[in-house]
Amino acid sequence: MQLKIAGLHKNSVVDGPGLRTVVFVQGCPHNCCGCHNPETHDPDGGSRVEINELAEQILAEKGLSGVTFSGGEPFMQSKALSVLAAILKERGINLVVYSGYTFEQLTEMAKGDPAVAELLAAADLLIDGPYVQEERDLSVLYRGSRNQRIIDVPQSLQSGTVILSPLHFRGLKKENA
Repeated sequence: MQLKIAGLHKNSVVDGPGLRTVVFVQGCPHNCCGCHNPETHDPDGGSRVEINELAEQILAEKGLSGVTFSGGEPFMQSKALSVLAAILKERGINLVVYSGYTFEQLTEMAKGDPAVAELLAAADLLIDGPYVQEERDLSVLYRGSRNQRIIDVPQSLQSGTVILSPLHFRGLKKENA
């Protein structure tokens, strides 16, 4: 199985907790004004990689704390990413997924698409919501705008409601909290 990616970034410390490898997927329907990765929007761009080869490359990294799926929009390729996520999770890798969709939208999408449900369930953290340029805030951890949330996915799926990770509150100014 193949995945279409815009690139791979190793040794990131800004895309989730610890030292991470970031998989930037290709293709995004959101086209957020001011997006940090506009080159990832075109679904015809990027390059194709085999899932197993990508997993081997990621797992060969020394000192890896986790992997982040970013974009583009990861849920546009939920089937391929759910396969990659399963391989990584078998090895105890922490998974962060960024999405321009909200958790509520994703749980609704998951009702009709098992791959969306599988990818969402594999995530430890979800940074959800579109980038909103008017809410840009460089003080919020792992996010570009204040509307985005850092969600504890396992707890949220178990409870049926959004549970914010304690990381969500780091860096927030009191008037934003």
